[in-house]
Amino acid sequence: MALMPVEEALARLLASAAPLPTERVPLMDAAGRVLAEPLIAHRTTPGADVSAMDGYAVRAQDAAELPATLTLIGESAAGRPFPDEVLPGTTVRIFTGAVMPIGADAVVIQEDTLREGNRVAIREAATPGRHIRRAGGDFASGEALLAPGHRLRARDLALAASADIAELSVYRRPRVGLLSTGDELVRPGAGAGAHQVILSNIYSVGALARAAGAEVTDFGILPDDMAATQAGVSSALAAGFDVLVTTGGASVGDHDLVAPALTAQGVALDVHKVALRPGKPLMFGTYAHAASVSHVLGLPGNPVSAHVCALLYLVPLLKALQGIEVPPCVPLKPARLATDIRANEMRMDFQRAQIVGDQDGLPLVRPLPVQDSSMLSVLARADVLLVRQPHAPAAKAGEPCEILPLED
Repeated sequence: MALMPVEEALARLLASAAPLPTERVPLMDAAGRVLAEPLIAHRTTPGADVSAMDGYAVRAQDAAELPATLTLIGESAAGRPFPDEVLPGTTVRIFTGAVMPIGADAVVIQEDTLREGNRVAIREAATPGRHIRRAGGDFASGEALLAPGHRLRARDLALAASADIAELSVYRRPRVGLLSTGDELVRPGAGAGAHQVILSNIYSVGALARAAGAEVTDFGILPDDMAATQAGVSSALAAGFDVLVTTGGASVGDHDLVAPALTAQGVALDVHKVALRPGKPLMFGTYAHAASVSHVLGLPGNPVSAHVCALLYLVPLLKALQGIEVPPCVPLKPARLATDIRANEMRMDFQRAQIVGDQDGLPLVRPLPVQDSSMLSVLARADVLLVRQPHAPAAKAGEPCEILPLED
């Protein structure tokens, strides 16, 4: 079977990913969620002209020429505006955020005045509009502040609150099930023997999924037995996850049972084996049930391969399910080589690499000396993935290259 190009596999995966249904959530619970509707301001902010400083609200013409002394007639504080008009020759004590009194068109800051009783000497000439935040200077009622498909950050919640919005329409979080396979796997802390392997994939893959906005469920470990694998796959599919992620058993060895178990349960595999290093045994399919579709992503068992494939395929899939526009290409960034590298072979290669400096405003990257797809210590030391296109020629230190950040 010919290996599928990396970006063709990604395009196929994304083509099947329609956004999930929407729901309304309180503003306090909206961090990290993705907007399903435009964020439209319900009020104008500021709602009136307000002072940007502590000082004195004046008619600019009364304090345009110095010396000038004005009569204090009252105070305007935030939430307690001065009720009357500033007449010629008068001033009002004003505080930051307080509404400008009628008749006043400038603020003289406190440091530029000298007060004795109800007399205020102005020591810095006033100009119209000075130290005033105009009504609507931030945004106006009815203005679109954020577009659909935007993942909400902490500062976006403050914006929504100031726009008088108490709840938001967002896409439902994708539900992800993680299913591991392999007789050799045991949980961390279980006292693994020398012949066993401690389960690690679900922790990195699960963390990437949660960071992408998903709710994650660990669905357990299946033994290398066809009946048990089919039963486990059937149970996981029946649970109705939006994405079922399997790790291990994705190749073609005698103990690689996941692909036949999936097809036996009605999963239509659209992708199986990608021209990718690490991660060739990647597979992807869909499963139709109860008027909806689950996505099934089969990751390799080697932990580095699983992490790289989750970064390349699971994270974009989860974004697309939440209404985020995702281009069907790997989001590479420019860099420069810190060392010579040899020619690449037929598969797109994602080498673990470190940033060791910069040149011409671009990061200088050096691949780590060991690239074994089982070595998590190397992955943990890496800053980025150095990406080599299929059949790329050898390259010298200082030449351009492409990288993929390890953190989305």
